[in-house]
Amino acid sequence: MALMDEAAWRGKIFLGGWTAGGGGDAPVIEPATGQEIGRIGMAAPADVTRAAQVAAAAQAGWAARPHTERSAILRKAADLWLASAQEIEPWGIRENGKIPPAMQFETHVATEEIYEAATLPSRPYGELLPSEQPRLSFAERVPAGVVGVIAPFNFPQILSIRSVAPALALGNAVILKPDPRTAVSGGVVLARVFAEAGLPDGLLHVLPGGADVGEALVEEPLVRIISFTGSTAAGRRVGELAARHLKRVHLELGGNSALVVLADADLDRAVSAGAWGSFLHQGQICMTTGRHLVQEDIYEDYVSRLADKARHLPVGNPATEQVALGPIIDQRQRDKVHDLVTASVGAGARLAAGGTFEGLFYQPTVLADVAPQMPAYASEVFGPVAPVIPFATPDEAAKLAADSEYGLSLGILTNDVMRGLDLARRIPTGIVHINDQTVDDEPNIPFGGLLASGTGARFGGAANIDAFTETRWVTVRGDITPYPF
Repeated sequence: MALMDEAAWRGKIFLGGWTAGGGGDAPVIEPATGQEIGRIGMAAPADVTRAAQVAAAAQAGWAARPHTERSAILRKAADLWLASAQEIEPWGIRENGKIPPAMQFETHVATEEIYEAATLPSRPYGELLPSEQPRLSFAERVPAGVVGVIAPFNFPQILSIRSVAPALALGNAVILKPDPRTAVSGGVVLARVFAEAGLPDGLLHVLPGGADVGEALVEEPLVRIISFTGSTAAGRRVGELAARHLKRVHLELGGNSALVVLADADLDRAVSAGAWGSFLHQGQICMTTGRHLVQEDIYEDYVSRLADKARHLPVGNPATEQVALGPIIDQRQRDKVHDLVTASVGAGARLAAGGTFEGLFYQPTVLADVAPQMPAYASEVFGPVAPVIPFATPDEAAKLAADSEYGLSLGILTNDVMRGLDLARRIPTGIVHINDQTVDDEPNIPFGGLLASGTGARFGGAANIDAFTETRWVTVRGDITPYPF
């Protein structure tokens, strides 16, 4: 059977194998056409309880396996993912509206995430600690148990696998709730790959569902850690609910990242970088360049060139046409984007390009003469919109860039690298790129945002060990300690 053969999973959830979900089933809709291209199973809250029980029962045996066995299964999963790219990628293009090069990038990063996770079982898992008493004292990292992962629609492979793979590698079981809009790319693919790679039964469950399923996952006592990626508003609710249950939660949330363009930057390259940062995957990325801060000496020229580039970027169905932008994920998101654009124009912004749509295809949009309080500048748009604002001095740029509730990513374009680094130190973000735009990720780097963008670097490399294990203090004596009682 081919990896993505629907006969295995059509209309089902993955809970100890493919089975009917308590929430029935739902269509997989292609945003570009509105057509149904498959059906997924939908979970209900009761399925979370069942999955947690199965996962908890399977987890101890998995954690006890030699680290070499866990690593081998992870490596096989990565090999399978890579070998099956031609099966996996068409689903992402159609289900997610992603252009083929972006889909290939997602597959590449997802594969590397698994390879990186495969190195975790053999890393040191503790440290010796001094003790004033005659004993061996050490801290060891132990699996948390069952980890809940809630992943969004925009990069469903990466944003699910970056938690699932390291959590499994470190000896945990996982319950994954993918976004129902992209449950094939962000859920079915993982279940099929890990099953084929030989992951023991009961360790990975895939439960697409609504907010009630997410709430049940956070509340479930057997789930000890929640890894959530999504909007800041939803993340606040997840964090509050997890806190009530004294549960550790990792929040990777929204952003409104600034690209600072100093007057000495190469203008053509700066415009190209700015367009990529704002328009890649229709701007539906947490790290999207949401604010272009351009030094006033080159401001008008930058706006003109960026608008010209936006007008010439083709928009259409990425499954059938060679385009630069595909569709927005659904009508609700498209309307949110358009409302922010029209409200900003109504408040005095100049529409330099775009601002129109046909169906779910939103034209790449450039807004000039914006002010900090305008909706498309102050909010996370999550669409292909580039608001541009001028600044006079680097000090003013630092104040503008830092004047945001978010703190995810930052790009600074300048011929003076040291000046760029100095400027970056004054702007609180979890990620900084000098002479690059704001969108980037690699599996071995500590990824995370500050402020309303999340709870810090919780993914990538050694950060995964902190994220998905607990620390336990252990002491050992040769004889029982004598006490005066």
